Amino acid sequence: MVVGAGPAQADSSTTVSPAGAGVATANNGAVVFGTGTSTVNCYTGTTSGGSVPAAPNNKNSSGPVTVSLGPLTLGKCSTDQSGRTVEVTTTGSWGIAAQNGSSIAADLVIPQGGVTITTSGAVNCTTVYAPDGPATVAGTYTNSVNNGGLQSLPSMTVLDTVPSRTTGDASCPTGDSWDRVSATFFVNNPADPGRMITVGP
Repeated sequence: MVVGAGPAQADSSTTVSPAGAGVATANNGAVVFGTGTSTVNCYTGTTSGGSVPAAPNNKNSSGPVTVSLGPLTLGKCSTDQSGRTVEVTTTGSWGIAAQNGSSIAADLVIPQGGVTITTSGAVNCTTVYAPDGPATVAGTYTNSVNNGGLQSLPSMTVLDTVPSRTTGDASCPTGDSWDRVSATFFVNNPADPGRMITVGP
């Protein structure tokens, strides 16, 4: 079961095009994780090897369409806790659950155990996101727009809390919790950049 709010407007028809297109993403600003009392910022975040479902599976008459993103790679990560270092690892294939509507819902799908954050130093803690199954980070999708002859890249922005589990020293906030994830990603069609990944009815 995927934990999270899920896309809104569940009765709307959704089509993601071009059908079968490759998908890659790159962060715009930091990918942010809230782990208990600390915040971790990763300043590079990319996915590759994803794809829009082939027709007719790129269309859903009454719900979201899930687009695979492939693995997420995070780098240049730091914590706001002085005297501590941080290591962030990821696993599994990530995705977008897109739902057309007046505001296009686009939830980032984190695979089970998709992110592990380990902080070391005065306090040593390990936090796993989505420890018991896939989780979604609620967000919105913005299609490409023409700005005076310049075509913008589509983007998705997410901000939500997801299940997490922390272990470590006695001073760590150990146990199960809900921690924050926020990010903005540009969404690209790497094989044919001129044919933007578009969410519509």
